[in-house]
Amino acid sequence: MRSYQRGAGFSLRGTSVPLFTLDALPRSGTEVPRRLKSAPPSSVAALFGVLVLLAGCSKKEEKEVEAPAPVQVAAVEQATLHKIVEADAVLWARDQATVMPKIAAPVQKFLVNRGDHVKEGQLIAVLENRDLRATASANKGQLDQAEANLRTTTGATVPEAIVKARTDVQSAQQQADAAKKLFESRQNLFQQGALARRLVDEAQVQYAAAQAALSTAQEHLRVQQSVGNQEQVRTAQAQVETARGTLQSSEAQVGYSEVRSSLTGVVSDRPLFPGDMASTGQPLFVIMDISRIVARANVPQTDATAVKVGQPAVINIAGQAEGIPGKVTVVSPATDPASTTVQVWVEAPNAGEVLKPGASVRVAITVATLKDVTVVPANAIVPAEEGGSAVVTVSGSNTAHQKKVEVGIREGDKVQILSGVSPGDQVITVGALGLDDKAKVRIVQPGEKDEDEKDKDEKGGKDEKGGEKK
Repeated sequence: MRSYQRGAGFSLRGTSVPLFTLDALPRSGTEVPRRLKSAPPSSVAALFGVLVLLAGCSKKEEKEVEAPAPVQVAAVEQATLHKIVEADAVLWARDQATVMPKIAAPVQKFLVNRGDHVKEGQLIAVLENRDLRATASANKGQLDQAEANLRTTTGATVPEAIVKARTDVQSAQQQADAAKKLFESRQNLFQQGALARRLVDEAQVQYAAAQAALSTAQEHLRVQQSVGNQEQVRTAQAQVETARGTLQSSEAQVGYSEVRSSLTGVVSDRPLFPGDMASTGQPLFVIMDISRIVARANVPQTDATAVKVGQPAVINIAGQAEGIPGKVTVVSPATDPASTTVQVWVEAPNAGEVLKPGASVRVAITVATLKDVTVVPANAIVPAEEGGSAVVTVSGSNTAHQKKVEVGIREGDKVQILSGVSPGDQVITVGALGLDDKAKVRIVQPGEKDEDEKDKDEKGGKDEKGGEKK
């Protein structure tokens, strides 16, 4: 709007009005000056039109200055919040086995492919084993021979040896008794002078030899009964055990040619093909158990102190609205010196095996539950003028008041307020930024338009219908 000074002339639509000035306008309770009375009627009408226009502009400006700002509010509430520790993680299988052959042999055939599900102990591959089976058959024959020898030793050889030793003892005993009688008889005859001394000495020598033979036979029998019998049996038994061990070794080689799964899961890798040479240091299969998945996260050490085994957690995947609930199963007792983080494992069920090991996820661990705490919407928090955080409350007279607050934990769109406001207070959630303290506000509902937007919509609609838009 233009500003007009008193005493200045002006023109309206080409009509010059020089006959009077604004000083000549009537004051309240005064008469119209003579110069205004002498002015032409058309000039007077134009003058009053200008005055009405100026008064309307002044009122509109005053209205625009004093119009309250539209805001949206929410009540301060009490609610239950959960303290959450979040971290990026990588998915791993709950269990994994690398199946390696225990013998070097060509692959005869594979019974499963990549992606097939297998059970623990299931036959999954066969290696060439004809030579191993032949060796096992030969060793089986040696075992049969050793067992037959053991039966012969315990049933025939040992009893025969004992019987012979007993017979030898009896024969030696008889010879010793006869030699004794002969010696005693000759000794009596010698004492009577009827026999020469030489014959007595010969009988004495024969008796001593018979006694020595008897002792030898008796000792042999004792050895046969106590030691010899047991040693012969043990020797035969040892031969049997040796043959059995050789057979078991050869049968194990045959068994190693049949490769079996060491756990229940899915085949994730099979690097060889039928006919390839399988060696003891080369993986033949990689099997994963992904019925449950493990998210391994590196949690900062400042947050890891609150993480405990058994706490509930959620595995969040990009592109999925809902996370997968799980729980903490492992908290590393040591901190990684390179990253100053603690590794935490979160295990969760993997229904349908939709989660794949190696995928990047984010875990949220609930380390504490706070009940009946004061909360406000997160978008109600604004920067305070002195630093820190603040909220803008609305009093009963629709007046805004900025209050500095101390915030606590945050969960979703709710923030804990430790001090500054009380439950029941109204805080501004939309329109608080840039709002002066003690400014007048007008509360609107979400989706409701303020007056300026309504005027624009009305003008826009009129221009479209009436064609008056310029």
